[in-house]
Amino acid sequence: MAHTVTQETFETLHSLWVDVEHSLEWNCLFVLPGWLKVWWSVFSNESSPYISAVRDKEKLIGIAPLLVKGEEARFIGDPDVCDYQDFIVAPGMGREFFEALINHLRQQGIRSLDLNTVRADSKVLTELVAVAKSLECEIFCTPEDVTLELDLPSSWDEFLSKLTGKQRHEVRRKLRRLNEAGEVNYRVLEGFNEVMDEMETFLALFGLSRSDKAAFMTSQMSTYFCSLAESMAKAKLLKLYFLDLDGEHAAAVMCFDYNSTIYLYNNGYDGRFSSLSVGLLSKVLTIKDSIVRGRKKYDFLKGTEEYKHRLGGKPVPLYRCQVKLG
Repeated sequence: MAHTVTQETFETLHSLWVDVEHSLEWNCLFVLPGWLKVWWSVFSNESSPYISAVRDKEKLIGIAPLLVKGEEARFIGDPDVCDYQDFIVAPGMGREFFEALINHLRQQGIRSLDLNTVRADSKVLTELVAVAKSLECEIFCTPEDVTLELDLPSSWDEFLSKLTGKQRHEVRRKLRRLNEAGEVNYRVLEGFNEVMDEMETFLALFGLSRSDKAAFMTSQMSTYFCSLAESMAKAKLLKLYFLDLDGEHAAAVMCFDYNSTIYLYNNGYDGRFSSLSVGLLSKVLTIKDSIVRGRKKYDFLKGTEEYKHRLGGKPVPLYRCQVKLG
């Protein structure tokens, strides 16, 4: 069956995302058009975008958000700021999409696909790998990390009941100590203007929390975070949480709210308040807010920090995958 492959821009990609006539599964936060465009504007270096849309006649069956450098293609984005990525595929069309994509890339002289980091349940591992093998490609997939996820219950009390007795006691004790220490104000910012007004505060708290975070937040990375906040706030996908104590900013958390999942992207806190566990509690309170809002899942994202396990997170394996197209 003949398929057509067209090259899209970030603008046409956005149009495809908002067009409800298409049945594509945009399941991965880190390949949404706004996210990709921001990454590209800050980090693209000496590569070229290669956003390929595959159609069966007039029906759009999938999108590959790639960039090309030499004879290698990979996802737009990188593991430092995109925890995991994937292709955008219509339900039941994986085989057709990946066959057409691989054949097209071969025709364009692409010799390898480096797919950064992908989840165990990604289209890459559940569909692409089998198609690539049938087309005599070499596939290399190695464990890279984990992301931890929590299925959110219907109430805060139910969440607490699912913790171990020790952890339940610790969460309650820490919250009580915080409230006894002064006037606590926990707020969530979602509107574009209020988010942008407070991004400088968020970045300051980010840098204050740990020396490695301060080193990570270069001027280029600061530009990325502010541009990402701007893009995602416009799309109504950003939640910026602040924990204030007696009118002073103690901690902040940046989350994304997409497809009934809350993604814990990053956080920071003022070390002066570390004895009150403001870093942990600011995240615990995002879980409470997510439950109140009726969200179904909480993704702690990449990394095996102990607090994620203690708060009920379950690991989902992440893999680094490369496909040699020949």
